[in-house]
Amino acid sequence: MPRALFLIFICFLTNSLSAQQRNGQTLNQLRLVYDGWRNAVIQKNATAWKRFTSNVRQITVRNRFLSERRQFPNAVFDLPFQPTDLSSLKILRATVQGRTAKTVYFGKIDFGVGGKPRENLIVISYLQEASGWKYHGAEFINLNALPDIRKQLKEGKLDYIQHADFGANGVVEKTPRAITRPVPIVAKAYVFCPGREVKLLINKTSTHLFQNTKAAETIIGGVNLGENEVQYAIKDLPGGKPTAFTIRVYLFPEKSGAKITDSIKATEYQFKDGTTPNANGSLRFRVTQEMARKLKGR
Repeated sequence: MPRALFLIFICFLTNSLSAQQRNGQTLNQLRLVYDGWRNAVIQKNATAWKRFTSNVRQITVRNRFLSERRQFPNAVFDLPFQPTDLSSLKILRATVQGRTAKTVYFGKIDFGVGGKPRENLIVISYLQEASGWKYHGAEFINLNALPDIRKQLKEGKLDYIQHADFGANGVVEKTPRAITRPVPIVAKAYVFCPGREVKLLINKTSTHLFQNTKAAETIIGGVNLGENEVQYAIKDLPGGKPTAFTIRVYLFPEKSGAKITDSIKATEYQFKDGTTPNANGSLRFRVTQEMARKLKGR
C-alpha cells in the first residue's frame, strides 16, 4: 500500500475509533446520571435529586406539585412505584444532538408494583448543563395495543423506533415560568387514546402529550373561575389500532388526597369504537361559582 494511502487509512481508522469511544463514554455518562437520579428517588434524597435533575425539569415538577397543592420537594418521593432498573433492559437506540440526548430501552420494564411485566419501551431524555448531563424525563410506552410492534422489536426489527420522536432533536425547551402562588382550582386532564397521540394546550399555558394510553395529568396553573379552553391535536400512531377515544377535564376539591371520584367533570370530548375524532379543535368550559363552592366543601 502506498505510504500516502496507508496514512489516510490509519487516520480514518483512528477517527472512527475515537468517535466510537466518545459515543461509548457519553452513553456511560448518561447511564450513571440515570442511576444517580433513580437512587436519589428511592433513597428520598432531595439534594441528590436536584444534582442529577435538569433545572427545567426541577421547575416543571415543582409547578406540577404546587398545581396540586402538594409540598415540594417532599412530593417528589411520594410515588406509588419506583423508577425501573435499566440493568435488565436492552438498549436499542442512543442519540445525542447539541445539548440533548435520548436513550431507548426495551424489555420487561418493572416499576415494582407487582404482576408480570411485559416487554415495553422506555425513552429517557437528558439535557446537558454547565455541570454536565442531567436527567430530563422519561416516557413509558405501553405496547399492549401495539402487539405487532412488540413482536418486531423482539425480533430485532427496529424500524418503529427510528422515528424522530425517539431521537434527540437538539432543541432545548424554554425554562417554564415558576408558579409562585396557589392555583385557583386544581384540575386534571384525562385522556383515553389507544392507538393515537393526543396533544393538549390548556388555557394557553399547560401542555400535555398522551400516546396510546389511558392517563390523567395535572393542569399546570390549575383552571380559572369563569371561562377556560382546551386546544387539542389528534393523530393515529403508526402500527396502532385506534378504538374508543376520550378527553375530559376534572376539577378537584381542595381537601388533601382527593380522588377522581370526588371531582367534578367540567368538559368531555368522546367517541365510541369506529368513529374518528376531529384532528384539531378546542373545547371551552366554564367554572361557575356554584362549582367552586362545592369544591371548597361549602
